[in-house]
Amino acid sequence: MQYLVQALFLVVLGVAGFLFAKRIGFIRRNILLGQDDHPRNDRKSERFAQMALFALGQKKMFKRMGPAVLHFVVYVGFILINLELIEIVLDGALGKHRILAPVLGSFYPILISFLEVLAVGVFLACVVFLWRRNVSKVSRFHKREMKGWPMLDGNLILVFEIILVSALVLMNGADQALQFKGATHYVHTGGFLVSNYTFGFFASFDKDTLIIIERSLWWIHILGILFFLNYVTYSKHLHIMLAFPNSYYADLDKPKGQMENMPAIQKEVQMMLNPDAAGDSNDMPPPPERFGAKDVTDLSWKNLLDAYSCTECGRCTSACPQNMTGKLLSPRKIMMDTRDRVEELGKAKDKNGADHHDGKSLIGDYISSEELLACNTCNACVEECPVNINPLDIILKLRRHEIMDEAKSPNEWNVMFGNVENNMAPWQFSPDDRFKWADNIEIKEKG
Repeated sequence: MQYLVQALFLVVLGVAGFLFAKRIGFIRRNILLGQDDHPRNDRKSERFAQMALFALGQKKMFKRMGPAVLHFVVYVGFILINLELIEIVLDGALGKHRILAPVLGSFYPILISFLEVLAVGVFLACVVFLWRRNVSKVSRFHKREMKGWPMLDGNLILVFEIILVSALVLMNGADQALQFKGATHYVHTGGFLVSNYTFGFFASFDKDTLIIIERSLWWIHILGILFFLNYVTYSKHLHIMLAFPNSYYADLDKPKGQMENMPAIQKEVQMMLNPDAAGDSNDMPPPPERFGAKDVTDLSWKNLLDAYSCTECGRCTSACPQNMTGKLLSPRKIMMDTRDRVEELGKAKDKNGADHHDGKSLIGDYISSEELLACNTCNACVEECPVNINPLDIILKLRRHEIMDEAKSPNEWNVMFGNVENNMAPWQFSPDDRFKWADNIEIKEKG
């Protein structure tokens, strides 16, 4: 019977590992559908420091201390708690029970007690988060893009975490009762700090019932962890993994919101303004096939990594002045739409071949012109994002395509564009007249 259980465990572990690897491969391929970006693997020490500060240290989260502390408890607690997964996997594969207890000796109950305290912290923090989402109804969790699955997804993750940490503590309580009753195969470790309080409840059961309870909780915990591992790759909680590479590859020096010039256009403008300084016109780079971006394949791979890293926390949207005034623009929705679009396109390519395109596009089918035109490039969204996502870069690329390729811009903007082209300024008068407004200003000397 023991060998059958071991074999079943290894099969479950193998299937979960295969599904996880397949899904991660799909996501990686989708990200690489984006265009090559400028080199992002230089200055490695600075990039690792940036990753440690923003992804591991969660620096930006602490702008709002209350939610930040709760999030830190859940994040650190859940990661450390699952160190016990190492022992569970070894136990399941080798047919042992608490294989690390003899190795760690007296330190073992201290370690497990510490993990149980963290489990209580995770439990309480998840309850608070559920309250904030569903009872107090924090406004950023109830924007239009959060209706349906996104809201349900956030709640499901919190419920999963509550179940997993509860199963861990209850399993330890049942284990302690079995030790007390002298059950074979149960290594004597003594009580643990939190599960001690469940001992009285479990001690009332007979030995056979306790074994069923303890083994059931053991399976609930390991199956829950393996399910969670795969589920997060379909969920907004993928940021648990992708926050690290996303922070690593974030720009080090580029000012937030800086618009990147298109070489062909930049050269043309330089030749118009100063032909002598601009150099040889024969050196002008060829114009691109498309200005800006119409679909996800026109964006950079970093833009797509940003989309997959989005936590859907809504800090960007809650800080957006255009969203505050009732405009359709929501930076969070831009990121969610980009991720949904690349997922759809990736599935179509898997089904119909790598060269297949389904005829849809990010602009029009997912994001409207009204949303793009609303952005005033203030950088509030970029500043607020806790994992260094840049929604503005995507907005600017999409808007560049709308204006330069599709000629979809308001008449007021067209007047400004004409003035810039003819007068080298947004105003409708000659550069020679630019300072005439100052001619009649009287300068009074101070006595």
